[in-house]
Amino acid sequence: MASTSSEYTVRLAARAALEKKAAGVVVLDLQGISGVADFFLVCSAQASTQIDTIADAIQVVLKADGVRARHREGTAKSGWLLLDYGDVVVHVFADATREFYALERLWGDAPVLSVEGS
Repeated sequence: MASTSSEYTVRLAARAALEKKAAGVVVLDLQGISGVADFFLVCSAQASTQIDTIADAIQVVLKADGVRARHREGTAKSGWLLLDYGDVVVHVFADATREFYALERLWGDAPVLSVEGS
């Protein structure tokens, strides 16, 4: 079972992404499926500037709550930016890159946590 803090963290991150108009926001619950993280937050952006805007907004909101990213990888220009918070990993994709990597299909056995209106 995920700690309340990791679920709270992923919900805060999802809310920040939604506020910046991220598309297709999905939270995959990986508990008991993967040792990588408790949750993956996956979302899309329409342009590279929006990828940066979404990632920056997530970092600001979580930092204000005392949660700092352990690692930031990728670039908006590459079409995929990753924020690693340990138990929560955030993936911000360009549409085509998200379709290519298909994380939701890869982790198809993971339950989806509802975040609309988080």
